[in-house]
Amino acid sequence: MNGILGNALATHAPLIADGAMATELEKRGVDTANALWSATALLDRPGAIRDVHRSYFEAGADIATTDTYQANVPAFEELGLSARESKRLIEAAVGEAIAAREEYRTAHTSGLDADRPLIIAGSVGPYGAFLADGSEYTGDYALADAEYRDFHRPRMRALADAGVDVFAFETMPNLGEVQALAGLLVDEFPDHEAWVSFSLRDAGHLCDGTAIERAAAELEGNPRIAAIGVNCVPPELVSPAIERLRAATTKPIIVYPNNGDVYHPDTKTWTPNPDGTDLARLTPEWVAAGASIIGGCCRTTPDDIRALATAVRRGRP
Repeated sequence: MNGILGNALATHAPLIADGAMATELEKRGVDTANALWSATALLDRPGAIRDVHRSYFEAGADIATTDTYQANVPAFEELGLSARESKRLIEAAVGEAIAAREEYRTAHTSGLDADRPLIIAGSVGPYGAFLADGSEYTGDYALADAEYRDFHRPRMRALADAGVDVFAFETMPNLGEVQALAGLLVDEFPDHEAWVSFSLRDAGHLCDGTAIERAAAELEGNPRIAAIGVNCVPPELVSPAIERLRAATTKPIIVYPNNGDVYHPDTKTWTPNPDGTDLARLTPEWVAAGASIIGGCCRTTPDDIRALATAVRRGRP
């Protein structure tokens, strides 16, 4: 392995990713029940974004994922912003993550945490997230390769210009879109790497019905894809998904499930699951199965990441 993720894994495996952004912003008074979701905070509460990132670093996360999952130029343009203004907002999201990292480093200059690899991952959500109708959980859309590239290019360029370490192609439900992103990465961002994490309909298939083994195999030969995995899936799908991925790829595996609550895309709300699973309890199982990067997605909190990190580090040599 090489590159930023590979080098970090060589010394600090497994790596700990952060948890939910929107959940924590809501606790700070940000209304996320709209088409921009957590990216709403970029308009008037950027300081809250920095606070969330800092809370995850303090909880033990090695990776901060920028608040740009729903932050794309077309979405901002629909609000009347120009392409230039949209780019500045995306860059500002990166700036908040970097500032949180620097604050954390300043406060932790010695001890066990001083040499942690703190990585800024630029979140690139799927086209389905822009549709704001829950399509990232169905994959029920299809664009031409060039259309996918045209949609994602401006956000990726803004993220790269602002200084992200890696891209996070996350909650990807659609193989065609993944192929377009992987091609765009190689062709136009050759100095960057990315992880790809899929959204699943079940443990064996992306939301569009593609077998997870086939999707992973499609990326195996791409030198800029640094890790492959799943995110925002129920915790019980993680172990069988890791098993299938491990059979199809030699790349590091990343998993960051939601907390098991049920999402309602029509209202953008969640129903708590009384039988939800403690992620920290399952973490040793995921590590044993082959996961190299572990975190949380929707509805997870810094407390969840702290418990998860404790479980991971307890098992390190």
